[in-house]
Amino acid sequence: MIFNKDTAEKTAELLLQINAIKLNPRNPFTWASGWQSPIYCDNRLILSFPLIRNYVRDEFSKHIEKQFGKPDVIAGVATGAIGIGILVAESMGLPFVYVRPEPKKHGRQNQVEGFLQKGQNVVIVEDLISTGNSSLLAVEALRTAGANVKGMAAIFTYGFDVAKENFKNANVDLLTLSNYQNLLDLAVAKRYITEDEEATLREWNLSPSTWIVKV
Repeated sequence: MIFNKDTAEKTAELLLQINAIKLNPRNPFTWASGWQSPIYCDNRLILSFPLIRNYVRDEFSKHIEKQFGKPDVIAGVATGAIGIGILVAESMGLPFVYVRPEPKKHGRQNQVEGFLQKGQNVVIVEDLISTGNSSLLAVEALRTAGANVKGMAAIFTYGFDVAKENFKNANVDLLTLSNYQNLLDLAVAKRYITEDEEATLREWNLSPSTWIVKV
């Protein structure tokens, strides 16, 4: 679910402008999972563009407080959301922690890094949602540490059905600045892609694990 339509369209346009999102239906990318994909999203690029990172920071700060109430702590998911999560926490005047994919193998063996007290309300900041599996590991780690997870706010989601089901099963509210539907609508309107390419991108989104490019 997006925070609102205007934010979704503006965020999609900014991500396309800086090539944080690349669309290439004819020459697809290969994800780490092995999936073939006509889209690649690297939201880390946002941090290199001050005006855009400030926009993302401000939209997150405004919508997080409106939708979830002001939490006690902002948590970022390592590594992609650490940078933007810190910016959001600073803007909201809140403490920040980040969550590793798994506990450290040495030292204190922390998975949640930073000062977190049991019972504190936490909103998680994430950069990208695909299946949701890695993001929900962060939710589990924070809950294990005693946090009350109010929800998750992400920059972008592919909108896969499996992700929606995973978040529903985990009882986690997910809200995003933009999503796949708004991205494609804008990409066609601004002529980043043709209508034929849009059809390919929509076909991929229905079954990304089995999709192959048609030659």
